[in-house]
Amino acid sequence: MDHVEAFLEMLAAERGAAANTLEAYRRDLEHLAGFLAPRGRAPAEAGAEDLRGYLAALETAGLAPRTAARRLSALRQYYRFLLGEERRSDDPTLQLASPRQGRSLPKILSEAEVTGLLEAARRRRGPEGLRLVAILELLYATGLRVSELVGLPAAAVARDPRLLIVSGKGGRERMVPLSEPARAALLAYEPARRSFLRRPSDERWLFPSRGGDGHLTRHRVAQLLKELAVEAGTDPSKVSPHVLRHAFASHLLAHGADLRAVQQMLGHADISTTQIYTHVLDERLKSLVQDRHPLAARPAEGPRRAPGAGPGGGRAGGEGG
Repeated sequence: MDHVEAFLEMLAAERGAAANTLEAYRRDLEHLAGFLAPRGRAPAEAGAEDLRGYLAALETAGLAPRTAARRLSALRQYYRFLLGEERRSDDPTLQLASPRQGRSLPKILSEAEVTGLLEAARRRRGPEGLRLVAILELLYATGLRVSELVGLPAAAVARDPRLLIVSGKGGRERMVPLSEPARAALLAYEPARRSFLRRPSDERWLFPSRGGDGHLTRHRVAQLLKELAVEAGTDPSKVSPHVLRHAFASHLLAHGADLRAVQQMLGHADISTTQIYTHVLDERLKSLVQDRHPLAARPAEGPRRAPGAGPGGGRAGGEGG
C-alpha cells in the first residue's frame, strides 16, 4: 500500500514501536484499504467522508467502540505522517469525532483465586510444573506484560537478583522488585530449563521452547493459564496473563501501595492509566458493603427516632439538642 511501509518504518525508528504494535497498525490500514477499494480510492487519497463511512461500517458490523477508537487512532497517526511528509496537504481525521466509549474496568482475580492457581500449578510434576509455577509467580509478582515475560533473557535472573530489569514498550527500561516466592520458583525452575531447549542458540531465553520462535509464545502462555484455571476450579474465561497483571496492581493498591510506585512497576507512561485500578477497588468496596453489611439487606425505613425522643424529634419533655 502507498506510503504505509514508510509510515511503519518511522514508527519503528523514531518511536521505538514494538513488532506487535507495527503489525496491528499494518492490519488496521489494510482493513481501511479493503473498505476503500470499491470506491476506487487508496488510503492516502481518502477524504473525511470516506473515513466517516468507514467508521460507520465498523459500527454497523458491531465492532466494540474501544476497538474502533484504536483503529481511528492509527489512522490519525498515519495521516499526520502524510501531512508532515508533505504527501498530502490536509489531515482528514481532524474532522472526525472519536467513537463514544465508556471506560470499562479491568477484570481481576481475587487473592484466593490466585492462590488456587498457584496451588494447582504446584501439583504439576516434572519440568512442566516447575516452569508453570515460575511463570505464574513471575507474572503475579511483577505485573509483566506477557510479551515482556516471553522475551526475558536468561541473564535477567542470573545470580538470583532482587530486582528485575524489564525492557517495555518503546524500549523503555524499568526495574521491578522480585518477591521471595518468585525468586524461589525461578531457582527451582533453572535446572529444568534446559529440557525445553531445541537448539543451543535458544539457551539465551528464560523460557525456551521447542517451537520456531525459540521461546514460549504469548499464545502458549495464555493457553497454559486457561488449562491451569480448569484444574484450579476457576472459570477459564477469567484467567489470562493480562488479568494477572491487573491482579498484581489491584492487590498491591488494596494493601496500601503507593499509586506512583505501582505506575513505575507496570511501566505506564501516564498515571491516569494506573488510576483505573483505584476505580476497581472502589467498585469492590461498594459490592462488599452491599453484600456483607448487616444493614444493606434491610428494607428502607423512614427516619429513625433517637431513643427517648418525642414526636418533634427532641428529647421527651425538653428541647432538642
